[in-house]
Amino acid sequence: MSIPNIVGLGVSAFFAVLCVALRFALKPEDAKKKKRKNRLTLVGTVIFAWYFVGTLLNILSGRSGITLALDGFEMFSDRVDVFGLSVARTTVVVYAVVAVCAVFALIFRFVLAPRFDADSPSGIQNITEYAIEAVDKFVRGTVGDSLGENLTAYIFALAVYIMGSALTELFGQRAPTSDLLVTFSMALITFFLLNYYGIKKKKLSGRLKALASPSPVIFPMRVLSDCAVPVSLACRLFGNMLGGLIVMDLLKGSLGGYSAGVSAAAGLYFNIAHPLIQTYVFIVLTLTFINEAAE
Repeated sequence: MSIPNIVGLGVSAFFAVLCVALRFALKPEDAKKKKRKNRLTLVGTVIFAWYFVGTLLNILSGRSGITLALDGFEMFSDRVDVFGLSVARTTVVVYAVVAVCAVFALIFRFVLAPRFDADSPSGIQNITEYAIEAVDKFVRGTVGDSLGENLTAYIFALAVYIMGSALTELFGQRAPTSDLLVTFSMALITFFLLNYYGIKKKKLSGRLKALASPSPVIFPMRVLSDCAVPVSLACRLFGNMLGGLIVMDLLKGSLGGYSAGVSAAAGLYFNIAHPLIQTYVFIVLTLTFINEAAE
């Protein structure tokens, strides 16, 4: 145990106790001053307690303090052996997410809501219907009623899949959406759907004519533009999710014991709010590309 760590423990413990004592000792009559005093002493207590806990964790782990480091970060997912086959760990996590969603769907269907009450829905049926109706309204508002009827189920499943993948990071796993192969697979489905609905609505001749409009000269460029859609979608989602993973690893690897509390607060954004934003962007772009191909 180094002298700076001993001094840090002592000073932070002293000031944390002092802030607590001042909170109860000082009792100003003015309500405004009392509120300000309570706020300042609370902030002081939290800061010094955080520093004390961080220093103690660094001592127990043998770290010297804050360092700029990424502990064991890899650009691509590591590989594991499954029944003699070498597969990416994110692939295993993806199947786990799908399995959890499937189990929850079965529990919902046969246990939580075995019979739907169309006249007076309540409880979890109410919540589920509200979520599905919200997604359906959003999809129809983007691509119209003719396409929205068939796309709602896919978009709802896509949202659950992306968010479920992102939430695995809360359990110490790398989010599958930070793996380029996973995001590219989802982007390929979008590429298939935009061509499917484009051909379904315009026929093959109409789809080719739209690609060659207003002049056949731009046909190769339009084809190249369509082929760039899955690449763009995949790289956008991959880059944003990987960025969040790097930031979280930097916080944990660099701050050491001082990441206690900080990484938890950052995790609320990077593991919940940030994936929600990326899910929304991916879905909006998917619907936009499909709508453009079908117009």
